[in-house]
Amino acid sequence: MDKIAVLIPCYNESKTIEKVVKDFRKVLPEAVIYVYDNNSTDGTDEIAKAAGAVVRYEYQQGKGNVIRRMFREIDAQAYIMVDGDDTYPAEHAREMVDKVLERKVDMVIGDRLSSTYYEENKRPFHNFGNSLVQKSINLLFNSDIKDIMTGYRAFSYMFVKSFPVLSNGFEIETEMTIHAIDKRMFLENVVIDYRDRPEGSESKLNTYSDGMKVIFTIIRLFRIYRPFAFFGILAALLTVLAAIFFVPVFIDYLNTGLVDKFPTLIVCGFVIISAIISLFNGLLLSSIVQKNKQDFEMNLKNIYDEFMKKTNRN
Repeated sequence: MDKIAVLIPCYNESKTIEKVVKDFRKVLPEAVIYVYDNNSTDGTDEIAKAAGAVVRYEYQQGKGNVIRRMFREIDAQAYIMVDGDDTYPAEHAREMVDKVLERKVDMVIGDRLSSTYYEENKRPFHNFGNSLVQKSINLLFNSDIKDIMTGYRAFSYMFVKSFPVLSNGFEIETEMTIHAIDKRMFLENVVIDYRDRPEGSESKLNTYSDGMKVIFTIIRLFRIYRPFAFFGILAALLTVLAAIFFVPVFIDYLNTGLVDKFPTLIVCGFVIISAIISLFNGLLLSSIVQKNKQDFEMNLKNIYDEFMKKTNRN
C-alpha cells in the first residue's frame, strides 16, 4: 500500500502533463504518481513516463470511467486527485494530504471559487454554471460546500473504497460531493489558487452539453438520495395543479348546483391520485434509503478493518 498516491486522469494533455508530474514529485517526493491515460493520441502517456509517473490505461472514454479504474486498482493511505491540465498548483497538495493523514478527513475539497477562479477562468458561462451548481446542491442537500465541481481533491482510503462510481464523465465531481454529504463523510475545504489553461492547451469540457449532464445528475441524485423530498415536491406540484383546475369547477357547482366540466373534474381526480401515489413512493423509497445507509455503515466498518490490516495497525 502506498502512503500517498497522486491520481492524474488524462486525455490529450501533452502540453502540460510533464510539468504537472514534476511539480507534484517536488512537493510530495514520497508519493507515487499515477497517470491514467484515457485514449490520448498526442503522446501524453510517453511524456508522463519520461517525467517519472506510473502510467496505466483506461480504454472506456470518460473521466468517470477513469476514476472508477483508479479507485479500484490503487491502495493508499491518502490520495490526491488532480487534473493534468496544470490549472491546479501542486503547492497546496501537502496541506490537503496532511488533513487526510493527521485529521482523518475523508475528502478535502480544493476550493477554487473562493480565490482566483472567477478572475482566471476565461469562460463566463462556466463561472455561472459553477455558481448555479454550488447553490443548487447546497440548497437541496442542506450543505455548505464551497466548490462542488473542483477537480483537485484529497481522499481517505475509506472514501475511495466505499464510493460507488455511477457517472461516466465530468459529472463525477458532483456525484462525489453529494455522496460525501449524504453519507456524513468528514469534509474540509482548502482554498487553492486556480490558473487558466496555458496557451495551446484546450479544455475537453463542452460548456452546454456537459453543463446539462451535471444538472440532470443533480436531479437524479436528489431523487436517489432524498426520495421523500423529491416525490413530496412532485406531489405538492400535482396537488396545486389539480386545485387550479378544480376551483373553477367547484365555484360553478356552488353557483348552479351543476357540474358542466366533467372531463376537467375527472382529470383533476387522476392528478390527485398521482399526487398521493407520488407521496407514498417517497415514503417507501425513504425507508429503503435508510436501510441502505445502515448497510453502508456496516460496509464501512469492513473497509476500515481491511485498511488496518493492510497498514499493519492494531
